[in-house]
Amino acid sequence: MAQMRLASIKLAGFKSFVDPTVINFVSNLTAVVGPNGCGKSNVIDAVRWVMGESSAKNLRGENSTDVIFNGSTQRKQVSQASVELRFENVEGKLLGEYAHYHEIAIKRVVTRDGDSQYYINQTRCRKKDITDIFLGTGLGPRSYAIIEQGMISRFIEAKPDDLRVYLEEAAGISKYKERRRETENRIRHTRENLTRLLDIKEELEKQLTKLEKQAETAKVYHELKKDESRLQAETFALNYQNYEQELVKLEASILVENNKLEELLTERQSIETALEKDRLQLTESRDALGEVQKQFYQAGSDISSLEQRLAHHQTRQTQLNQDCQQTETAIKQSDHTLKQDTGQKEA
Repeated sequence: MAQMRLASIKLAGFKSFVDPTVINFVSNLTAVVGPNGCGKSNVIDAVRWVMGESSAKNLRGENSTDVIFNGSTQRKQVSQASVELRFENVEGKLLGEYAHYHEIAIKRVVTRDGDSQYYINQTRCRKKDITDIFLGTGLGPRSYAIIEQGMISRFIEAKPDDLRVYLEEAAGISKYKERRRETENRIRHTRENLTRLLDIKEELEKQLTKLEKQAETAKVYHELKKDESRLQAETFALNYQNYEQELVKLEASILVENNKLEELLTERQSIETALEKDRLQLTESRDALGEVQKQFYQAGSDISSLEQRLAHHQTRQTQLNQDCQQTETAIKQSDHTLKQDTGQKEA
């Protein structure tokens, strides 16, 4: 039977052990004593918990995160709890892959989001790996090796099946029964898988005939596709020859059209040149017309001015003629009066 000695327990953030605390066991017989509420039961809970206890009820809590220090009036709550058990294996009585280790450290860490991790010698492992180490040693989360208040009465009052479990654990055959149970489970799973495989085989055999027919059909289809590809290639070759002949004709036609296009472009250039020349002449004609119009408007203005002066002269001439007539009449009257005055004077 494998035997190891518990050398120390290290707790941090676990229940009332908020600060990192190390409890050393310097001999095979050590007692943890103290008044009520000092944390003695928490030490037992820590041992059960680090060895894989998952029931919050057995750890005197309501859920898995209740083992984390939840704070007090003087201290804030912490985010995780960890417990580490250090065993001495100097005599090398531990069997399995850890037999050559002189010291085995079992550790468990849980965070407030419910993430729980196990470690063996600082290497992350599964809960099952820790359980396998202690199979047959009498040590486990709910084994008889952890004796607490009321444990003796439970032994005495235990049912035959429960007592048988304790006896088998003490006799060291529990690990073999556990291995047998795991082997039987694997055999059962293998048989179930074999039955499932036989069903799959039967179903596949049913489908095999259909698949063979489909394979023949696929083969015929493949041959037809090959013929189709060959015929398409021949058709493409014939079409390619026809297209080449048409292409030669089209290239000749394009050459003729290009020549015509060049001629039209040359003619267009000539027309544009003549048009530009006509535009220049039109511009010159418009400039000359503008000058003639300017002269015409100036002549009209001069004629209008002359007509106004002529009308003024004519009016003046008419007035002068009237003045002359009046003057002549006055002269005649003066002559007549003079003659009369002269005749009267002579008389």
